[in-house]
Amino acid sequence: MNEHRTTSATGLYLPRHASRRDRAAARRQLRDAHRQARAHTAPTRLPRPAADPELAPVYPANGRPGPASARGRHLHLPAHRITTQVAAGAYPFLAEGGLGADGIYIGRDVHAEASFCFDPFRLYGTLDGFTNPNVLLAGVIGTGKSALAKSIALRSTAFGYRVYVPCDPKGEWTPLAEALGGATIALGPGLPGRLNPLDAPARPAHISEDDWLGEVRKRRLLLLASLARTVLGRDLHPMEHTAADIALDTATHHATAQGRTPLLGDIDRVLNTPQLLTQASGTLAGDLADAARDLAHALRRLVAGDLAGLFDAPSTTTFDPCVPILTIDLSRMGGAGDDTALVLAMTCASAWMESALSDPTGGQRWVIYDEAWRLMRHLALLERMQAHWKLSRGLGIANLAVIHRLSDLLAAGDAGSRGRALAEGLLADCSTRIIYRQEADQLAAAASLLGLTGTEAEAVSALTKGRGLWKVASRSFITQHLLHAHEAALFDTDARMTQP
Repeated sequence: MNEHRTTSATGLYLPRHASRRDRAAARRQLRDAHRQARAHTAPTRLPRPAADPELAPVYPANGRPGPASARGRHLHLPAHRITTQVAAGAYPFLAEGGLGADGIYIGRDVHAEASFCFDPFRLYGTLDGFTNPNVLLAGVIGTGKSALAKSIALRSTAFGYRVYVPCDPKGEWTPLAEALGGATIALGPGLPGRLNPLDAPARPAHISEDDWLGEVRKRRLLLLASLARTVLGRDLHPMEHTAADIALDTATHHATAQGRTPLLGDIDRVLNTPQLLTQASGTLAGDLADAARDLAHALRRLVAGDLAGLFDAPSTTTFDPCVPILTIDLSRMGGAGDDTALVLAMTCASAWMESALSDPTGGQRWVIYDEAWRLMRHLALLERMQAHWKLSRGLGIANLAVIHRLSDLLAAGDAGSRGRALAEGLLADCSTRIIYRQEADQLAAAASLLGLTGTEAEAVSALTKGRGLWKVASRSFITQHLLHAHEAALFDTDARMTQP
């Protein structure tokens, strides 16, 4: 074993009035002493390796020996220029810059440790690949997706945006509407609320009277066809379309002569009166009354069936497009076994709300479809939703569809069917996709439909409550939604589960 030796040199102290020659000589002696000290110092031995060789220190405690130690502060590296794309891969610790601070505050960007703001109306035209303001929100029960939708609605009103919820199947949006000073229309057996889906909106100033009457007639025909298709479970035959056309014109003529808006009951009475159909059809070939029999029975459910009175009476409220939020509470409609009543009510409520949505001067608005997975199973409603999605840019509307799983889109129909094509079209027309945690057996469908990378798919399976993957155009973020204490109390959907 070599003995450890250390030699040191200390500077010489000279008298205060020493000459210049004496000072120079003292400095030379000091340099020689330092040189001799380094020559006589034994090398420092590394400590014995630990049990695991990989844990042994590479260099001694006093640092790396030799001229490459950089302890002399004389390390110089040549300049190197690279692009930001290469830098992003070379330095993976750099985080996404976010969407900016202009917009609705959502929460915290987990990777960037910065605030995350989002506003589809302000991103449109400024973000590459952001072609529409529509949003799809998916997440399993209990992950906080409903709280996010309500939070977006509440915070949007501070920016002057209005919010419409045409279908609230659980009645969860009513407290929010009351807190914001909005309006809620509750429909169901035993409730006083009534809606006439044939109400005509106010005519815009830039449209002539004749053109507007034609537009109103077209909307009413589309509504009748949607209602009949939902009840019959099939498309209408050509003669049934003709019968609906003639019945609507006849009922509208009689109602206008009485100074009122036509009702669904007026149309049903015409369809059940062969003489009126025959007289109005003129020289049309075929027995129109016989062809309209199924159509008449389909409409009868809204007139004399379990939905009697709800949509066959004058509206009990006037649509006010200026309220900050308007919701249609359908929690009394549609049991777990049959959604037909809910779908019919949703169809009528949507037609009634279009009086505000169709006005291009109505400002920027959110239309939120909560529990949209229940609506996607019905072709008639999918077609109405597709129309709103396609017209979103022209009307200044941001549609938000809330579903549980991405596979809900596949449940709209078999592969190659019109229902499946419409559902996938809704996804394609959403520039923003927000994915909360998905079950393990749903990851493959989610990754396929959204084009998730392996890293994104792995992140989705490990997301905690309130945390979601935001895919905004071609950019991705992991965002933690943050709620104010008042919002948390207002949005609480687990109150019944936590009551003693």
